[in-house]
Amino acid sequence: MAIFVFYWHLAASARAPVTMASGKVRFAPRQAILFVDEVKDTVARYFETTGKSKKANFRMILKTVVVLTLTFGSYALILSGQFTPWQMLGLAILMGVGMAGVGFCVSHDALHGAYSSNPRVNRLIGYSFDLMGANSYMWKITHNVIHHTYTNIPGIDEDLTVSPLIRLSPEAPHKPIHRFQHWFAFLAYGFSTLNWLFAKDFQQFMKRDIGPYKNKKHPMSEIVILVVTKLIAIGYMIVIPLLVLDIAWWQFLIGFLAAHLTAGFILGIIFQLAHVVEGPEYPMPDDEGMMEYEWIMHEMATTANFAHRNRLLSWYIGGLNYQIEHHLFPQVCSIHYPEIGPLVRKVAEKHDVPYYAFPTLRAATASHYRMLKELGRPEVEAAA
Repeated sequence: MAIFVFYWHLAASARAPVTMASGKVRFAPRQAILFVDEVKDTVARYFETTGKSKKANFRMILKTVVVLTLTFGSYALILSGQFTPWQMLGLAILMGVGMAGVGFCVSHDALHGAYSSNPRVNRLIGYSFDLMGANSYMWKITHNVIHHTYTNIPGIDEDLTVSPLIRLSPEAPHKPIHRFQHWFAFLAYGFSTLNWLFAKDFQQFMKRDIGPYKNKKHPMSEIVILVVTKLIAIGYMIVIPLLVLDIAWWQFLIGFLAAHLTAGFILGIIFQLAHVVEGPEYPMPDDEGMMEYEWIMHEMATTANFAHRNRLLSWYIGGLNYQIEHHLFPQVCSIHYPEIGPLVRKVAEKHDVPYYAFPTLRAATASHYRMLKELGRPEVEAAA
């Protein structure tokens, strides 16, 4: 628990302040009108001509069943007590793979309103995020609103402040430990789901300011949901296994950590490959709060895709390797990204608009490693 207390104590110092005379970030008026109109029309025409719904289809529902079965099926097999400790460790790792899959393939779409055209269905499915130990209400604020609106803007985009031990933008304060972050960052990503379960959500609820929100007030109902769902998650992840399984506490701890480190490692890496890689920019507003680009061009300048040809990866991570398409069309179900991705890229190339993409997962990961190393240098600062 000490590591989360340490994280909590330092988190406030990890964010570089954004100082503006107006106090509000605004995007430039529409400039690339031809690109904006054509990319929207092209994607709309795709759904019109194919007759497909923009929401989940049978393949998406099947994937949902598969990842939920992988997660809770592994959990049930562990609780059965019919396996050796080594076999249960393997099942714990599989459960971690499933947990990450639930976040990618189920929760993410539902929380964006992309799973169903019925808001109640999206809300219900979105609670799968809470079952994994995170809070869906806070995610919709920090990710759906803040990250998707102010992508890669240091001091506002919460995704650039995953930990004070890791520097993810040139505007962030440099600490001596950042010199070595390319050595330990990937391991640190593994603690992300543990941090969510025990610290991050509580920390966010207690903040006075969240991104551009000042003195943010949260409904009492959401506070109650936070407490109840955390207790449910802790109950089935910790309390029930300790009561049911005939194993030593340290054996349980190893399995518990294995599941979360697996899920956290996968989630941490995939989300970083979309923005903290070579190519995407870290634009800052001027003194009046005005950004250089209009919003859609801002998204194109700050986002990257990867591994388009890897169908298994695309299936497992919910199409998040098509991050550009996700940022432009967040309410389109991820199951459609492999089809609309080439259409968006073609329009971008036609209008000479940036479309950052890495051919493989390995190439994107290597680029993220180089960015971590570069950002770890003290001379890489805002003035550079």
